[in-house]
Amino acid sequence: MTSHDPTPPPRPRRHDIDLPDLNGRRALVTGGNSGLGFETAARLSAAGAHVTITARSPEKGQEALARLRERLAAASDARGADARGDRAGGEVHLASLDLANLSSVARLADDVISSGHPLDLLFNNAGVMAVPRRTLTDDGFELQFGTNHLGHFALTGRLMPALLAADEPRVVTMSSIVHWIGRLDFEDLQRERRYNAWTAYGQSKLANLMFAKELGRRSRELGWEITSLAAHPGFSRTNLQSSGPNLGRAKPRPGSQRAISFPGLSQSAAEGALPELFAATTPHALNGDYYGPSGFLELTGTPGFAHFAKRAEKESAARHLWSRSEELTGVSFPTD
Repeated sequence: MTSHDPTPPPRPRRHDIDLPDLNGRRALVTGGNSGLGFETAARLSAAGAHVTITARSPEKGQEALARLRERLAAASDARGADARGDRAGGEVHLASLDLANLSSVARLADDVISSGHPLDLLFNNAGVMAVPRRTLTDDGFELQFGTNHLGHFALTGRLMPALLAADEPRVVTMSSIVHWIGRLDFEDLQRERRYNAWTAYGQSKLANLMFAKELGRRSRELGWEITSLAAHPGFSRTNLQSSGPNLGRAKPRPGSQRAISFPGLSQSAAEGALPELFAATTPHALNGDYYGPSGFLELTGTPGFAHFAKRAEKESAARHLWSRSEELTGVSFPTD
């Protein structure tokens, strides 16, 4: 007897994309135990990919793994006589990762490298949002900058051998429309002088976007043949949206649930995952491209090119961010 999945089946998506056959491709999705990462992993595995999701909590990770495997089995059953053929090669696995702990990042990367398998797709998806009070990672960094940017910077750098061993590898880093309010204060990246939950989040998401673009530039210059892309989910109904701003609060902020359920201005996690899936699979992607929903204010809609703040493509600032990130994490990328 199979275990019962307590979550209701996904509702039909208003917007969708077709994924190519991903048989034989290996993907790593950070934060794949919930929200956008969960939906991304579900679609990738249904398309035939071997997917590893990461989670901080072993219990939540195992629960997500069971649900993903049930979704994969259901997708395989539903495919039946699909004229495009059977995509039976999909698999889902779980790995432990705490992006707020650089030792955890190193352990996961070592495990991936020691497996001997190339890594075709890396989704820098996990994150924390709008933490009300200034909080530090295990390594002493401001939590949002340390988790969202530095953790993924270190992970990508440590995974370079596996990425370089793949054919046409891609790295997709999740940013946000909130990057528009972000400013990189190189004199106070850890927000010690003045902390505001949303400006700190905006800084981390601007850093994500600048990292994706700089990784693409370096790939072109150094011949890595890695396609580095960025995406944002619009305004999607995930536990990040509903719980992030309430971390450390005895009671949720009034209106936090109403805001994300307002008709027409938000979309499901499954729809929010489409831009990163599109970035990972469209044959037309170029290094540094940025994708998001194409609807009103980029809150909802089918994936398309997203707008970004001019400072996000300032190369001098991106190079400075890169060097500071290497100093802070102790992780260096190849130089040839």
